[in-house]
Amino acid sequence: MPEDKKTLDDKPTDDKPADAGGEPKKFDESGTFVHPETGEKYVPIGISRKWEGRAKDNYEAKQELDALKESQKSDGQKLTDKVTVAEKRATDAEAKATRYEVAAELGIHAKHLKYLTGSTEEEIKESGKGILDDFPETYGQSGTDADKKQPTRPKERLRSGAVPNEEPDETDPHKLAASVPRL
Repeated sequence: MPEDKKTLDDKPTDDKPADAGGEPKKFDESGTFVHPETGEKYVPIGISRKWEGRAKDNYEAKQELDALKESQKSDGQKLTDKVTVAEKRATDAEAKATRYEVAAELGIHAKHLKYLTGSTEEEIKESGKGILDDFPETYGQSGTDADKKQPTRPKERLRSGAVPNEEPDETDPHKLAASVPRL
């Protein structure tokens, strides 16, 4: 192999030519290339591929190690691990059920459940009261009496034209015709 070619294992130096023009390559001590004009740093593709390959090898080795550790556990350790996982799931389910109960009790909408925090029922209730205070317009609470008296939207009185609710005042056709103005 010629001495002027750079391999992945070679330490980069400043005196190797970058191209046919003879400009030297600029590398810092960590092996990253420094662009001579802009000063931008980047890792050459060959080096990044090398580290990517090492990362994949390390991941595979970790998977094998985990499988080996799991196979060497005794039956008692395996059962203990399963019990620990089951207890954690049960605790999480109880906390979720408590949040739902408090939300139903306080009338909190499902979209605000994610804001209920705490580990005990009292803490969750305090959190729920904070939600009710933070969203008074959503939960029908208002700060002043003037706000309570004013409706938020007018109520419409819609009637069907096909079936009237009230009987008309006059039903005699002759009287109705006489009441029509003539020009």
